[in-house]
Amino acid sequence: MSSFTHLDANGNPSMVDVSEKSVTKRTATARSIVEIDNDIMAKFVGEDILTKKGPVFQTAIIAGVMAAKKTGDLIPLCHPLGLENCQISIKVIGTNEIEILCMASLSGKTGIEMEALMGASVAALTIYDMCKAMSHNITIKETRLIEKTGGKKDFKFAL
Repeated sequence: MSSFTHLDANGNPSMVDVSEKSVTKRTATARSIVEIDNDIMAKFVGEDILTKKGPVFQTAIIAGVMAAKKTGDLIPLCHPLGLENCQISIKVIGTNEIEILCMASLSGKTGIEMEALMGASVAALTIYDMCKAMSHNITIKETRLIEKTGGKKDFKFAL
């Protein structure tokens, strides 16, 4: 038997059977960092970047939540989950970096970290898409799980 959870005894792809698991409260927070250049930084008005396409951060928040809700459709063998909460915050940190935090939660039998990671990732990609007309000097530097609770074990990354 394989030690990989998404392979069956014959080595074929298989969705993990969660039917015997208990329902627990599960939360996950993921973070993406987007580095932008001074040309884009100069477009800030208040706490958002305003472009012809609209407000960048507000659009990225909507895109991130929509993506988190579609995670089971996009990641093979990922269970479709009914999110109970998904919150995305976006802010500038340092001189040229944008921090995206996506927190997702539900009461269920299987994790929520992929939904949080998907939300943060798509929010970062949306920022890239909406700003690329101003400059292609945009780097999505990091996307990682920051914290997870519920299930077999909790996890917390020390920032």
